[in-house]
Amino acid sequence: MNQSYCIYGASGHSKVIIEIIEKGGGVIKGLYDDDPLKKRLLDYEVTNQKSIFDLPGVDWIIGIGDNETRKKVAEENLLSYGIAIDRKATISDRNEIGTGTVIMPGVTINSSTVIGKHAIINTNSSVDHDCILEDYVHVSPNATLCGGVRVGEGTHVGAGAVIIPGIKIGRWSTIGAGSVIIKDVPDFVTVVGNPGRIIK
Repeated sequence: MNQSYCIYGASGHSKVIIEIIEKGGGVIKGLYDDDPLKKRLLDYEVTNQKSIFDLPGVDWIIGIGDNETRKKVAEENLLSYGIAIDRKATISDRNEIGTGTVIMPGVTINSSTVIGKHAIINTNSSVDHDCILEDYVHVSPNATLCGGVRVGEGTHVGAGAVIIPGIKIGRWSTIGAGSVIIKDVPDFVTVVGNPGRIIK
């Protein structure tokens, strides 16, 4: 029997999640958004009625790219959360992936990696062996995390960024697009450039 899903949020990010689920043979049972002006997304009706939360037998995915908002939604809505993995992703069997996480087309995740809850591993990014990505991390398209990298909760790794092996990146930080990270990054900072430098 095909798995049934609902999606929280009617955004561009949700469009990709819908197609991941469809390609994997899953069934979309409904979309929820608290904006009453959002009525349709792709081929699906959007509701702002919380009665949808009571649908039985569905797994929810939060279709919101912003890490702070995704955490807030997850903590305020104790739903049954699933995992959405595109069939064109290449993922080792020797890893752990938390509930609510989305893995997009072209992603590679190698051996012994741990990914927390409600993370986003975006298109064509690469996460090598023995990495740890905590909850609510977002790895943007074409980013490269080499072996043994640790990324703290809520951190956003920008498109095309490269993080060399063994680096530790703190919580709720931002790694700018195209940055090259060659030393550890603390919590709550923004890092840009090659080599990466803290700008705030």
